[in-house]
Amino acid sequence: MILTPIDHDGLAPLLPAFRAALADDSLPARVFDRVTAHIPDGSLMTLSRDPSHHAAAVALCRRFGLGVMDIAPRNWFTWDGSHVATRMEPSVLIHEVAHYQCAAPERRVVLDFGLGCGPESGGREAADAVQTLFCPERDVEEALCSLLGILWEAELGQPAVLAFLEQNWLEGGTSLHNVAHFRKIVRWLKEMELIDANGAPTTALRLEGDDTFFARWFAEG
Repeated sequence: MILTPIDHDGLAPLLPAFRAALADDSLPARVFDRVTAHIPDGSLMTLSRDPSHHAAAVALCRRFGLGVMDIAPRNWFTWDGSHVATRMEPSVLIHEVAHYQCAAPERRVVLDFGLGCGPESGGREAADAVQTLFCPERDVEEALCSLLGILWEAELGQPAVLAFLEQNWLEGGTSLHNVAHFRKIVRWLKEMELIDANGAPTTALRLEGDDTFFARWFAEG
């Protein structure tokens, strides 16, 4: 959920400032350019509910072999280990595809990817009972999924910048910490082969288990 709502006037100075902070790092700069390529008209900076965007999100789920259920996640689970509930905003549905890509292989078949009950899921007790990833590791995976999902939105021609704002990527502005965090997430998505050299998302899946993956992440600092 967005911490600080931003309108068009507020967004205008943020984008060039953040882009300038990435000027010496070509891949993060290309990723940022993809995310911000389309700024939707209108004063309301809220996630898309366009039916065509939703249809494209469902098609993306099917492209990855995910089963789909025409049901609201509050009446089931967001991800039940084989099917995704599709009565969600397109951006949120695409985010679930990114979770599938970023999860350790053994967690792809677990309720809500073993992250505990998601904000949309209704089966809290069951999902929390099979949770195996906790903070800070969970926060790392959520950040990877967040940016990967946003890049899929951009790839599908959807207003990715709205999810970029809603998921608080600009909340820290051009602070050293915020820019460094963005650079690291981009670098790791590329190393995991989840994005290519141009910053476009791929159909690769994470191969490493949690112990190895997060040991490497935190060793880097």
